[in-house]
Amino acid sequence: MLVLEDVIIEPVISEKATALRDQDKYVFIVRQDATKTQIKEAVNKLFNVKVIDCTTMNVLGKIKRLRNRPGRTASYKKAIVRVAHGETIKVLEGA
Repeated sequence: MLVLEDVIIEPVISEKATALRDQDKYVFIVRQDATKTQIKEAVNKLFNVKVIDCTTMNVLGKIKRLRNRPGRTASYKKAIVRVAHGETIKVLEGA
């Protein structure tokens, strides 16, 4: 059983993620074994907002080359969480 504080690893702060805030959507990197229900509960508990919807995706690491040896960056799981209209996550607004 996962502890809800450990489900969310970090918020994604990028131009595309910032543009999604106009649609009341926030992007987080989450644990690989986290489910949509666990992500919803974690966001509800940590940020005190009502979560309407949660979309998850597994992002494969990119193939890179270092000193002519093939390698791969780390894969991760990303969640896009939609909150109720008018609610915001204050931690991300100042970033």
